[in-house]
Amino acid sequence: MRIGMAWTGVGRLRRAATAGALVVALLGTAACTGTAPGGPAAAGSASAPTGAPPTPTAPPGAATSGPPAAQVPDVLRFTGTTLGGAAFDAAQLAGKPVVLWFWAPWCATCASQAWTVAEIAPRYRDTVPIVGVAGLGERKAMKEFVTEFDLGATPQIEDGKGALWKRFKVTEQSIFVIIDRSGTIVHQGFLDGEALTAKVAALAGA
Repeated sequence: MRIGMAWTGVGRLRRAATAGALVVALLGTAACTGTAPGGPAAAGSASAPTGAPPTPTAPPGAATSGPPAAQVPDVLRFTGTTLGGAAFDAAQLAGKPVVLWFWAPWCATCASQAWTVAEIAPRYRDTVPIVGVAGLGERKAMKEFVTEFDLGATPQIEDGKGALWKRFKVTEQSIFVIIDRSGTIVHQGFLDGEALTAKVAALAGA
């Protein structure tokens, strides 16, 4: 009888120890799968609903939208080909003051102005682009003119058929057509080197 009671007591002790071990194990598991104070939820655990969908974020390196492109005025809606054979689209100049220089390769006045254009055009390339429009001559003579006066750093459109000369109603050389940043022609006519330099500098600072 005493032996039976002893075995019964041992069995109870074993069951109590087993239950205690299960409780400790469950508490340990809960501690491993919880959220650390102030830290992110553990992997696989659901975050608490906030009542609003998450805000999407752009992936690293994604392009952001820049300022809207400038509206192209009608005066700059023309294309051409440079004496170097490259396509030219005047629409790319929208939003900037632009100087169009109408010249001919045999023109002495054009030759005297070429030195000024070659000097100032690279300086104001990004603020007041100067674009030559060559006409009234052969392509070979036009290219030789560009080489002689070091005009290769500025776009020189070949207009042997006079399409752009007619568009801007240019009937003689050398003529400068100056267009402000809004697309308004503010000057059309002759300019000597000093006057051209002054006007371009003023436009760059406007």
